[in-house]
Amino acid sequence: MRVGVIGCGKFAAMYLAQAPTTAGLHVMGIADLSPARARAQLERVGWDKARFGAASLGAAIDQGTTFIGDDVGALLAHPAVDVIVESTGHPPAAVRHALMAFKAKKHVVMVTVEADAMVGPLLARRAAEAGVIYSLAYGDQPALICDLVDWARASGFEVTAAGRGHKWLASYAQSTPETVWDHYGLTAEQARIGGMNPQMFNSFLDGTKPAIECTAVANGTGLTPAPGGLDFPPCGIDDLPHVMRPRAEGGMLDHVGQVEVVSSLERDGRPVPRDIRWGVWVVMKAPNDYVKRCFKEYGMVTDASGSYGVMYKRWHLIGLELGISVASVALRGESTGCPTGFRADAVATAKRNLKAGETLDGEGGYTVYGRLMPAATSLAASALPIGLAHGVKLTRAVKQGATVTWADVAVDASDDVAAFRRDMERIFAAEAPRARAAE
Repeated sequence: MRVGVIGCGKFAAMYLAQAPTTAGLHVMGIADLSPARARAQLERVGWDKARFGAASLGAAIDQGTTFIGDDVGALLAHPAVDVIVESTGHPPAAVRHALMAFKAKKHVVMVTVEADAMVGPLLARRAAEAGVIYSLAYGDQPALICDLVDWARASGFEVTAAGRGHKWLASYAQSTPETVWDHYGLTAEQARIGGMNPQMFNSFLDGTKPAIECTAVANGTGLTPAPGGLDFPPCGIDDLPHVMRPRAEGGMLDHVGQVEVVSSLERDGRPVPRDIRWGVWVVMKAPNDYVKRCFKEYGMVTDASGSYGVMYKRWHLIGLELGISVASVALRGESTGCPTGFRADAVATAKRNLKAGETLDGEGGYTVYGRLMPAATSLAASALPIGLAHGVKLTRAVKQGATVTWADVAVDASDDVAAFRRDMERIFAAEAPRARAAE
């Protein structure tokens, strides 16, 4: 498997730490805006300098080493590269890289889940048209949730709900890069020493990243959000089968087949016992009494009735697990999660009262956070996706808690990624009546 990596940040570094011990894997090239930073990352994760000393991509093949440069186009164009790992973390750049890769007939593992949440359904179509595979990244929670859902359905279970854990209080939605470390329990100095980016970490805390990841899950599995988006109910592992069942049976679900996030904190801030903050889960229903008895016989965590059970993975290892996606795509010809429709959206929502003329600073910043909503609701509201809410100026005021719409911002007419998103909206809006009829 010959792999090219675009962007050498934390996720990629974790993947590259595993590369030397992965049989059959050759990381042929790494493209990064700062080749020097990429080299420093490789040294940090334990690579010998001789492993990344190739003078060119051609030399990398001959020597079995890795070439590091800043030319994404050259990496994508090289005929020997099989799979591209897009890990820039920059949504517009990630979209452009994916489209370039499809044109070059390369498979893409999309680590930049923000790009998938914004335009993944149309990227998946473009990949299929090019005859290549587009995949979510295993190790990140969306692909792990998709895996659990696939497991449950292939085993014959009805999936009641699936999702991830998170540390959440309602007040976190207004958190900014200045307040993030207090909520995390770190000092600013500890975060600085650890090289932790406050805006990036705030995007997890303020609910943006959970909304983005659940958008990817919904679009990849057919699960759908509740009309009001994520509720973040406090819930530990042992309570998941009780909470993640329909309201008519004592649970909190709006409907069967829901995507949701559970909090590791009670509403008053107390820790939840046996939380699943770092993990993923799927709750499914036994189809008959015999299966209910099997749940009990094999020690599954169930609700009091024994009908609803939970399968979970309490931790995820991010880039350390990414090799599963690379191998699945390159050897099996299968994605580890891929959009099959436009069912959910992560939209920009005002953190505070915003004034006309202000410039939005994107996920994790001071102005907006991402909120999950059904795609039909987003389309009807003409909502601005959180992935495009960076560096754009407001043309009118937006009240705290309100959805930012396309009409609220001035978008550069030459922005190709914004145009791609608008194309996706038109395509899926036109197809929605047929999709509902088929269901």
